[in-house]
Amino acid sequence: MDRGLILYLHGFCSSPASWKSRLLAEEMARRGLAGHFACPQLSPVPDEAMAAVSALIEAAKGPVTLVGSSLGGHYANYLAEKHGLKAVLINPAVVDLLDLDLFLGEHANFHTGAAFRFTETHAAQLKAQVSPPTPARYWLLLEEGDEVLDCRQAQAFYAGCRATVLPGGDHSFTKFPDFVPQIIEYAGL
Repeated sequence: MDRGLILYLHGFCSSPASWKSRLLAEEMARRGLAGHFACPQLSPVPDEAMAAVSALIEAAKGPVTLVGSSLGGHYANYLAEKHGLKAVLINPAVVDLLDLDLFLGEHANFHTGAAFRFTETHAAQLKAQVSPPTPARYWLLLEEGDEVLDCRQAQAFYAGCRATVLPGGDHSFTKFPDFVPQIIEYAGL
């Protein structure tokens, strides 16, 4: 059996070029585990994104551990419940508690500049993906200084899950470098 895979899911308007994804990929490569890391470019259409990632999970040769940041945290929750996987959620979006109307309209990817439109249909797809968490599957990483998402929402939604809540920081989860080795260990790699 293969050693497994860490599948990193980036956030809204982000990409595999995000600093957290790159840092995790670099550390995996340094340890000779480059082939055990993947970070796909997620479609801005939620159902398309989840179909593509589900296909990657189903094709994996060993156990998959999801790591999701922001909207990627929501996706990791959905996929962890759908496929029975472990997940690390970094300042995750709790879609059930967000006013998704605030995101309707035109956006551009932070790294590629590619434009996309977030619609009411996309918002409905996200709401349909909300899955109550099975606490044993998750490790929640939160910084109280997150200026985009209220960390108390994640604490409430993921009550009973393993959680590391740190003072300060911001939405990017500034302490991420400190947790890279622990995430790799959590994945059993």
